[in-house]
Amino acid sequence: VRLEESGGGSVQPGGSLRLSCAGSGFSVSDQIMSWHRPAPDEAREWLATRAPGGATFYSDSAEGRFTVSRDDHKNTLFLQMDSLKPEDTAVYYCQNFDSATWGQGTWVTVSS
Repeated sequence: VRLEESGGGSVQPGGSLRLSCAGSGFSVSDQIMSWHRPAPDEAREWLATRAPGGATFYSDSAEGRFTVSRDDHKNTLFLQMDSLKPEDTAVYYCQNFDSATWGQGTWVTVSS
């Protein structure tokens, strides 16, 4: 089971980025998949989850700005991030919850 994130980069406040998380050794569509980033008072802040049936769940900080989606043909999970703020600057990780597997992370910098 392996996860590989990509799509991070630098963007100005108010901009958008789409992060990708390619899965190998399993089917993204069969697993509970989530996005996280580091938080000051905890190891990682949960942002969004997409369940196998397609249901999606968001944290308060992600709701309304971030959208988690999946491309089953590409075996890839996505995180569309809009209206980005400087406080969104972080390393973003995807997680296969069922196998407790994490990717290596992808950096997002929001700065003018």
